[in-house]
Amino acid sequence: MRDNPFETSAAIYDQWYDDFPAIFQSEVLALRALLPQPSRWVEIGVGTGRFAAELGIGTGIEPTEGMAVLARRRGIDVIRGVAEALPLASESMDCVFFITTLCFVRDLNMSIAEAFRVLKRGGCCIIGLLPLDSALGRMTQAHAADDLFFRNAQLRTRGEVLKGLEGAGFQFENSSQTLVGAPESFAHQVPAVQPGHDRGSFVVFRAAKPTRLASLISHLNGPAAT
Repeated sequence: MRDNPFETSAAIYDQWYDDFPAIFQSEVLALRALLPQPSRWVEIGVGTGRFAAELGIGTGIEPTEGMAVLARRRGIDVIRGVAEALPLASESMDCVFFITTLCFVRDLNMSIAEAFRVLKRGGCCIIGLLPLDSALGRMTQAHAADDLFFRNAQLRTRGEVLKGLEGAGFQFENSSQTLVGAPESFAHQVPAVQPGHDRGSFVVFRAAKPTRLASLISHLNGPAAT
């Protein structure tokens, strides 16, 4: 049985952000474009805390202690747990983040459903991902077997994630994207963010948990009311 690299090689994972600062800053800007007002935020799969520290997310859920140690050094309050069974009370958070996490979860739909459960009505879920159906996603998938961290990953398409959000009850609000073009150029690009999610190799979705009134209106306007 192979060692879990997220336990034993967290420092190697973390070094990537220092090696490719332009890519990291591009991703941060795409996430910032869709941030809600600061409140009770949690990042699922907080990893080493790079994104959480940059975006002001104070709490993170992380299954591996190797990664959690580095996140705590960045001031993140880390709770051990997995995306499919969040150790959080229902309707206790205002925003839930998945940032480059959904490719590592065992069950995509259960993870998104758990995010829906812990969100307050009117709260939002922000997902940052490397889509399988993107230039960098296809390149990553092609070399995944030889990569320490991605060998057991399952990259998701944009459609899979949007379907998962819809199936959990979320309402899509907005999207942003960055890292557009050839992957060889990403490390040297000036960080730039575009609206939408059709072209970027890093895509951000924002979706809301409907308020009770919105849920009622949606129900009344649905097929059962016709």
